[in-house]
Amino acid sequence: MTGEVIAGRQHGGSKGLARISTGSEGLDDILGGGLDPNRLYLYEGRPGTGKTTIALQFLLKGASLGERVLYITLSETKRELEVVAERHGWSLKGVDVFELVPPETTLDPERELTVFHPAEVELSETTGLVFKEVERLDPSRVVIDSLSELRLLAQSPLRYRRQVLALKHFFAKRNCTVILLDDLSSSQDDLQLHSVAHGVVMLEQLAIDYGAERRRLRVIKMRGISFRGGFHDFTIAEGGLNIFPRLVASEHHKSFLGEFTPSGSAELDQLLGGGLERGTNALLIGGAGVGKSSLALSYAIAAAERGEHAVFFAFDEGRGTVEARARALGLPLEQHMNSGLIHLQQIDPAELSPGEFGAIVRRSVEHDNAKIIIIDSLNGYLNAMPDERFLILQMHELLSYLGQQGVLTILVLAQHGLVGPMDTPLDISYLSDAVLMLRYFEVAGTVRRALSVVKKRSGNHEHTIREFRLSRAGITLGPPLTEFSGIFSGNPRFTGSLIADTGTRDGN
Repeated sequence: MTGEVIAGRQHGGSKGLARISTGSEGLDDILGGGLDPNRLYLYEGRPGTGKTTIALQFLLKGASLGERVLYITLSETKRELEVVAERHGWSLKGVDVFELVPPETTLDPERELTVFHPAEVELSETTGLVFKEVERLDPSRVVIDSLSELRLLAQSPLRYRRQVLALKHFFAKRNCTVILLDDLSSSQDDLQLHSVAHGVVMLEQLAIDYGAERRRLRVIKMRGISFRGGFHDFTIAEGGLNIFPRLVASEHHKSFLGEFTPSGSAELDQLLGGGLERGTNALLIGGAGVGKSSLALSYAIAAAERGEHAVFFAFDEGRGTVEARARALGLPLEQHMNSGLIHLQQIDPAELSPGEFGAIVRRSVEHDNAKIIIIDSLNGYLNAMPDERFLILQMHELLSYLGQQGVLTILVLAQHGLVGPMDTPLDISYLSDAVLMLRYFEVAGTVRRALSVVKKRSGNHEHTIREFRLSRAGITLGPPLTEFSGIFSGNPRFTGSLIADTGTRDGN
């Protein structure tokens, strides 16, 4: 394989070379196994993007394997590095640190390390000191932080490039994997440096209009390694960078039987032509409070009563609200939550990136064996996205992945308005295998609810519109509303001769 990159494919690399871990499970996954050893790589990003943290993860991984590792710093002191490590619960005991920065206090003749100021020595002297320390320790992993200091010392692009090439040629003669850090403070896009490095990883921090900052990572280049291209969300938490590889549904296939998944209501299953099949998704669409969440919740309860695991992701409501609704409908939600068969996770879209949410869903399926995933609602999920078109693309991958895992996915989407003509904030119906429409309609001064299956790809279904009720008896469906017309158009008209009293208790 040449140095060209084939993005999206997972495995590959230089023949005869065993990969080494980057220290990050997520980045290893993006690279299809890790880095080729004995090569020089570049991690670049503005200050605060997490370069130092992920570089320390790389060294600590080597130290845990009994390797000699070295951190060469031209911009931070050893004490500053120790503070970073302490906050992540790490110890630098197995990491050699070579400082080329001013000391925090006056020079102490008893100090174990010799300290130099980059501005006081020539560039060649600085690199010479680096070479001597590497020869003395003979490490297998080295981090140099940061190239911005070398660039300032070089004073010219030509001299800087020559010194970087000298670094590369020096390490090429040794069994050593090197990561260079660049904070981009002196140059925005150093393409010359990109051409020298064997691989380039870029880290970004984005400020959005509201909510926590978003961080993302992109592998720009990786010679001889097929990697997953594009941006990947990540967070910095205690323990290091949590990188969430972009989900590619085509990489995940699992055999399963596409049998019906009962809803807990025989009438609803009949309306659906037998029920919703595993490996499909259903969109519940309607006005606020019409019963979408209650309908979705009934599927989770029915799954738990079969001994299956269901996960309910609540974007719009708190746990207390969901539990109160379940009690009003006589659904034993708390019982199944206590048993662990139903997991309800409240999501704050202002604090959670889409990539992290996808990773949580994936963990629910692969580690907790969830058979039903409920997302309530897409309106809340939309708020987590900077642009609507990205929601469609990410949701397509997520739904394809869940379908290939044999999971039944139920999506809730609230329309704008309660009665009359309705406005849909997001058209995702073409991605849905089934669409259930729920509407309010007025009869003789009372508000009632109607339900119909308007789309089902996987089989036949009833084409009728039925009235449904929410009460302590759960969800019950009435006969087809044959004596009404215009219910879904927002202008219902009664064409029969008698209006029955169907007083109901409101549900949600």
